[in-house]
Amino acid sequence: MNDAEIRAVALATLKSIAPEIEEDELRGDHPLRRQVDLDSMDWLNFLLGLHDKLKVEIPEADYAKLVTLDEVVAYLAAKSP
Repeated sequence: MNDAEIRAVALATLKSIAPEIEEDELRGDHPLRRQVDLDSMDWLNFLLGLHDKLKVEIPEADYAKLVTLDEVVAYLAAKSP
C-alpha cells in the first residue's frame, strides 16, 4: 500500500469514530488527537481499527510515536507487508 492509500484508510477509520471531522481541515503535521478532540478510548479505538483494517501490529510501546496523521501514515507504511 502506498501513503495515499494508507492515509485514506486512516481517515476512514477516524471518521468511523468521529464522523463530524472535516478531512480537508486536518493538518498532517499537527497532533491529531487535539485536532479531532479524541479522548484516550477514541484514540485506542482508532489504533485498533487501523490494526484490523491494515493487519499491522501496533504495539502499545509505539503509541507515543503516533501523534500526527503524517506520523501514523509513515509508521503504517513502514510496517505494512
